[in-house]
Amino acid sequence: MADVPQGQALLDGIERLRRELDAVILAHYYQDSEIQDLADFVGDSLQLSQQAAKTGAKVIVFCGVHFMAETAKILNPNKQVLLPDLDAGCSLADRCPPDQFAKWLEGYPDHKVVSYINCSAGVKALSDVICTSSNAEKIVNSFPRHTKIVFAPDRHLGAWVEKKTGRQLVKWPGFCIVHEQFTERQLQKLKVRHPEAKLIAHPECEASVLAIADFVGSTRGLLEYVKTSPAKSFIVATEVGILHLMSKARPDAELIPAPPSSGCNCSICPYMRLNSLEKLYLCMRDRKPEIMLPEELRVRALAPVQRMLELSA
Repeated sequence: MADVPQGQALLDGIERLRRELDAVILAHYYQDSEIQDLADFVGDSLQLSQQAAKTGAKVIVFCGVHFMAETAKILNPNKQVLLPDLDAGCSLADRCPPDQFAKWLEGYPDHKVVSYINCSAGVKALSDVICTSSNAEKIVNSFPRHTKIVFAPDRHLGAWVEKKTGRQLVKWPGFCIVHEQFTERQLQKLKVRHPEAKLIAHPECEASVLAIADFVGSTRGLLEYVKTSPAKSFIVATEVGILHLMSKARPDAELIPAPPSSGCNCSICPYMRLNSLEKLYLCMRDRKPEIMLPEELRVRALAPVQRMLELSA
């Protein structure tokens, strides 16, 4: 990239811009390790939402994907929110367009709508409350038992929540292109080769994978499990970016990324990895791409996000 410093000069430039802009850099666990290492805060979707809600910084630089930066803007209408690459989307969010979702919801007029945070601001605005994989069970159980509930957009997380809560949910048929790649067959083979390893999986995986896992949890939950488990070996069924902090927390442990079902390296999220140090520098230097939302949409999306934060306090 033209006019972009390299090496240490690039890191120094990002640090200088961070000070000049009074910016906070938030990064998801699935970002490249060099971005995680310089971020002010690294976390999962719930943690990042909580950080965005309370930051005193004037500028929020979101090293994640589009829906995460949108959530930060929903919570911070008077702050500038920057995303290094506007093409950093999400397969779950993309497969649930707000207009199609609104039409589908017409078939369930007496249902409450719980939407996974991996959705657009438009879908959030159609929801009663937002959830993450960290708190989905708690959010669903916040409604009385007789309440009819629509859960969107991840069908696998919805199925996991059904199992955990014993409640029937109407599920939008979405899925994550990374977690959909993990299969019971491939993981059983890996378990045979590593009989001492604990299989840990994200609830966006298929039910057959979760059924053979030793632990199922959010990205943060998986990290905490590795930190505290006496086991010395782990098969990790989620995006491989989390292995960076896992290896820092447990340098003594063997971390085995779960293989995707195809021959591609699909356990790396192509959207998350669109961000880079060079793009981070440029977005801070040029103060764009900036996340903007129509105020009427932002206000409608704000209530369900705030409800999630209240229930997660």
